[in-house]
Amino acid sequence: MSLTTTPLFLFSHARPVAAASAAAVLVLLGGALAAQPAQAAMNPPILMAHGVEYMSGGIGQDEAQLMETVSPRWPASFEFAIKDGRRADFAAGVHVTVRDSHGTALLDNVVSGGPFMVARLEPGRYEVEARIGGQTLKQTLLVSLGAPAKAVFEWPAGTDMASAGTRTVR
Repeated sequence: MSLTTTPLFLFSHARPVAAASAAAVLVLLGGALAAQPAQAAMNPPILMAHGVEYMSGGIGQDEAQLMETVSPRWPASFEFAIKDGRRADFAAGVHVTVRDSHGTALLDNVVSGGPFMVARLEPGRYEVEARIGGQTLKQTLLVSLGAPAKAVFEWPAGTDMASAGTRTVR
């Protein structure tokens, strides 16, 4: 056998082995991926309004944990709940408007997909409005460079829960 045929011989025998190895890896990965719950693979989408990225969610334990985990990495975070003193219901479907110090709406009446919302706001002072049904709560939020800011909106018991999706906070 000459040296010029040796590489061809090795490749012709190596390809089936490599293909079989790759197929085995794909089968193993496919089985591992299939074992994952469907909801674990789906994160809330990152959306954009007026050049500001935001994400909202927290429905279900996995998604709520994800939102709580990522919130320190976003400059601003918001939490929505209805409280009666003894317990709280997380609220979804909250209409949120964020205005900068000039009164310009950066997030304009966006609807939360769950009890948590995060936004990539530049450092500065913002007025945040959160509305369920006919009840609007307002807060000032100061976003500083490198320090995440958080606003918690808590409506009193009896708030129009028919207008909002809610779940009990544990």
